[in-house]
Amino acid sequence: MPPFAALTAGDPQEIGGYRLCARLGSGGMGHVYLAYTPAGRPVALKSVRPELAADPEFRRRFAQEVASARRIHGLYTAQLVDASTAAATPWLATAYVPGPSLHDVVRLHGPLPERAVLLLMAGVAEALQAIHGAGVVHRDLKPANVLLAADGPRVIDFGIARAADAVALTGAGLRIGTPSFMAPEQATGRPATAASDVFALGALAVYAASGSPPFGAGCPESVALYRVVHDEPELGRVPHEVRELIRGCLAKDPGQRPTPGGLIEAVRRHPAVGGRLLFSDDWLPPAVRHETALRGELPEPVESPHAQPTVAAPQATLHAGSLMSGPGAYPTPGPPSGPGTYADPEPYPVAGAPATPHHLEARTYDHDPEAAPAERGRGSGKRLLKRLLLTLLVVALLAAGVAAYRHTRAGNEPEARPDRTGSASPQPTSEPSRKPTTAPPPEFRAGYQEAELTAPDASYEFDLRSGTVAPESTADWYLAPGADAFEFPEDSDAYIGQGEDLTPEECVEGIESEPVTELPYAALANGDTFCLRSADGRELVLGWLVEVAPDSDSVTVAVSHYRSS
Repeated sequence: MPPFAALTAGDPQEIGGYRLCARLGSGGMGHVYLAYTPAGRPVALKSVRPELAADPEFRRRFAQEVASARRIHGLYTAQLVDASTAAATPWLATAYVPGPSLHDVVRLHGPLPERAVLLLMAGVAEALQAIHGAGVVHRDLKPANVLLAADGPRVIDFGIARAADAVALTGAGLRIGTPSFMAPEQATGRPATAASDVFALGALAVYAASGSPPFGAGCPESVALYRVVHDEPELGRVPHEVRELIRGCLAKDPGQRPTPGGLIEAVRRHPAVGGRLLFSDDWLPPAVRHETALRGELPEPVESPHAQPTVAAPQATLHAGSLMSGPGAYPTPGPPSGPGTYADPEPYPVAGAPATPHHLEARTYDHDPEAAPAERGRGSGKRLLKRLLLTLLVVALLAAGVAAYRHTRAGNEPEARPDRTGSASPQPTSEPSRKPTTAPPPEFRAGYQEAELTAPDASYEFDLRSGTVAPESTADWYLAPGADAFEFPEDSDAYIGQGEDLTPEECVEGIESEPVTELPYAALANGDTFCLRSADGRELVLGWLVEVAPDSDSVTVAVSHYRSS
């Protein structure tokens, strides 16, 4: 997967004075962009999903969490740089970390070696010390929230998951967090504590060392939660040398888990580390070091042909030395019409002028602003004359082109002859007509991958753009569980592949040759992959049916998203 994706037609050029350059990813919370400060420093800027931002309780809680995150200054965390809680679409910016996530590393390159796992545990434990020291509990420490840089890991999204507790989905009984990395107390609805993050760190280490979570991968959420609470972790594929250290983190009783400081000392004493916790150039395998190097080669900020107008700087913001007065800190374009987080979000409000970075002082000018109107009036008559002449020239060229086209077309038309009714009809040409050539399918870039989603009942649907579960009738591009089949928009195309493997190119070919109008559960029960194409042909979703719960209305799918480049 390329580290940087081009901006889409729904992306703004600028948010809060930060110039957007590319997409870094999307998820349940919103879009993440590579952006630049006015002086050219890169940042990771996240804008929140519309339905989250539209929730007043989310905004209130999010403002509190951003204020807490501002106090976190750990070297193994991505430092909060700036944020806005009063913008129509709230957002925050953190220091850009040139490294892939642990999730991507293990998925693409396999488990990490023993020493790298130990150093990872120590670095994340120190990050937890900084986070807990600020009075924050992460609550969603998972492989996607840990980035692997050349000089050590970085924990991201600390504190943000707690703010999402207030969103409507949570009120409907859905938990915030990732089941395979939840602590037992979280899975049973009890408050999360610092010890809950240590449990998640243990699960994270199992994933890094073995390639799978400690309580199984690919199982429905209900099964994962049951295993977290009642079963022992699966450590058979974890190297023996680090197994006992990890087992202590995964104790069911929070009081039996080590503290982050105690964990760091245990790693330091480990023979594989040799008493020195040092993130040297070789702490990561060569293939992963290559990935970090790619993320260090940043694209230049350019004018995007698809970008939307800039987002005006908000009136109340968080920046160095000040505390936000608004109720949220991520983007919110009013009442959501669809919760998508990967493709086109709601349009951003158009500013009357390019947004001024709100963390800069007021600009000074070399001339008196009072004289600006007079200065702008100078030479206006000459410019008007030039524009008039240029317009006349363009009109003349267009007229000449139209005349030439008509002359050419008249010469190529066949001679008319009377048909059986006595009227004239064109004489067929001797050359047989050619069928239009079919353009090759566009190249598709991967978005979210293998997102396992569970709709508790028919009042929920799957938002295909964001890879999330959403309330019924809120997603623009959706897959909705019905009585015995999936429902999807009428303007979308569908195809059912024969077998478990299906590529985006095969999906396009199948839609063109063997499209289907329905996706019945019975046809998907044998593991066949299905795919959907959006109405504009620019997005694909490949998925398969994981489970239709026999004793409830719950339906689970796994889906991957692709977008044409």
